[in-house]
Amino acid sequence: MAIEGPLRELGIHDVFQLLDLSRKTGTLAVSSELRDNEGTVLFEKGRVVAATIKSNPHRIGELLLRSGKVTEGDVIKARSAQSEHGDTRRLGEILLEMGAISPKELERQIRLQIEAVVFELLSWREGFFRYEEGDIGERAMIEISTESLLMEGARRIDEWSRIADRVPSLAAVPVLAPVQEDHAPMLDLLPHEWEVLGMIDGANDLRALAAMLSRSEFDVAKIVYGLVSTGVVELKVPTEFADRVTTRVPTPIMPMRAVSDRAIPSPVQLPPVPQEPSRDEPPTAEQVDDLERGYRALKRGDFDGAVKAWAQLLQTHPRHELAEKIRGGLESAARLRSLMEARYGD
Repeated sequence: MAIEGPLRELGIHDVFQLLDLSRKTGTLAVSSELRDNEGTVLFEKGRVVAATIKSNPHRIGELLLRSGKVTEGDVIKARSAQSEHGDTRRLGEILLEMGAISPKELERQIRLQIEAVVFELLSWREGFFRYEEGDIGERAMIEISTESLLMEGARRIDEWSRIADRVPSLAAVPVLAPVQEDHAPMLDLLPHEWEVLGMIDGANDLRALAAMLSRSEFDVAKIVYGLVSTGVVELKVPTEFADRVTTRVPTPIMPMRAVSDRAIPSPVQLPPVPQEPSRDEPPTAEQVDDLERGYRALKRGDFDGAVKAWAQLLQTHPRHELAEKIRGGLESAARLRSLMEARYGD
């Protein structure tokens, strides 16, 4: 079965939730003409097992190198086994057999790799999605609860809304701010902040910086937000980007190869859903109901129901008067769920 449609009619958050609740196994592809980007997420019985994105593939070897868990020699040796000796296993599996990393560390890095891609896709508000059910064709090394990803994704989307006043777009180009002559500059930055600052050349936008640094766009945007707030960096939004936003056209259907040899039924067109209200509008009765629904679920012991209701409230109206308290509750819930998954793997 194939399901497809524009993200303006069915948000990416709702697509993930649908696949989770339906315990689907298959491939979800998401494309964005505006971003010139596309991503793929593999599901196994509703849980996410793999994810890739064109703009910033978050390769496992680069992640391990950046975290200091392996040496460059380890990665070269593992890649040599793939290219020269025809080893068809994934890089992480080869490094594991070499003894360069532990199984626990490999799982941790794969989780970070998947999370980086999924959180990036969850921030998209335009584009086109296509889901095809069927065998994903590979053995999953890790499974991540889709619900926990959605919870953390809602928190990050809310954080995006709070930095949007200074970082309005990933197409913005950071430039070093002029040095004030009346006082010498004094910078107290962390290593990862120095790393981003050192890559700013006045030509590359935030998305390009993230790709060059092998970091998520979210992480780079947060660092630049701090640099802009302290007056170290200024942002320029290209005129052509503003023109593209005002003249954007619907994203065309993205072709995908069949995931199995059997014929795939005709796509099922999903009915349109109500448009998301402006974030500047006061909460509607329906949004307030999300809050009350969460309280009632929690009162009767339905922990997951409370989390879903409150995550939906934050997504639709992050400036609700109780947003900070709700956000704190969801963050605590995400940490508790991570502890449970780390111990019991479920």
